Amino acid sequence: MEPDNPRLDNYLLTLARRPRPRVSFVGTASGDSPDYLLRFYKAFAKLGCEARHLPLFAFDRTLDLRAEVLASDVVYVGGGNTPAMLAVWQLYDLPAAFADLLDAGGVLAGISAGANCWFDRYVTDSVPGGGVQQGLGLATGCFCPHYDGESWRRPLVEQAARAHAGDCLACDDSAAVRLDAQGRLVEAVCSVGGKRAHRWTDGEPVALETRLLP
Repeated sequence: MEPDNPRLDNYLLTLARRPRPRVSFVGTASGDSPDYLLRFYKAFAKLGCEARHLPLFAFDRTLDLRAEVLASDVVYVGGGNTPAMLAVWQLYDLPAAFADLLDAGGVLAGISAGANCWFDRYVTDSVPGGGVQQGLGLATGCFCPHYDGESWRRPLVEQAARAHAGDCLACDDSAAVRLDAQGRLVEAVCSVGGKRAHRWTDGEPVALETRLLP
């Protein structure tokens, strides 16, 4: 949902299992911000998809959240407070629904907190001093967004890579990584030239080849 730059949004829709996919926005991390919701609809309504959202703060008790998730082709999670979002999701049993959607061929995606949440661990500014927290574990390793925007993130990524002896991925703003259903890296892409994704294996950083989207 970059202003005036739909490249990443268009790319996301190419990964869906249907030509006109149902895209469900989850804005829990921002407290279901009305402004964020409006941005989602403005961005996706013109991209040839069925745009919907799954509200948790203005909750409709007649809404079957699991059924809504499983009827989606793409779940797009917005940014905000990752640990608070994950705590709320547990109350509604959403992690299990997301895992089942992934198994059924759906796409799980997001920006910032919405990317953090899928990994074993993630780097966040939503705890005092910043830190590494536990995610849902649908993708292995650690993830860090906003890598080129906030200098304090780099040492935390390096610390996580060394402490857990596993892969860590980090994305500059306007860059993204695509993983397969088993959590393996497929490619890195960007919507702005010069932006990169980065990977640590055994504690050593490598800048990934990052394709500029058309």
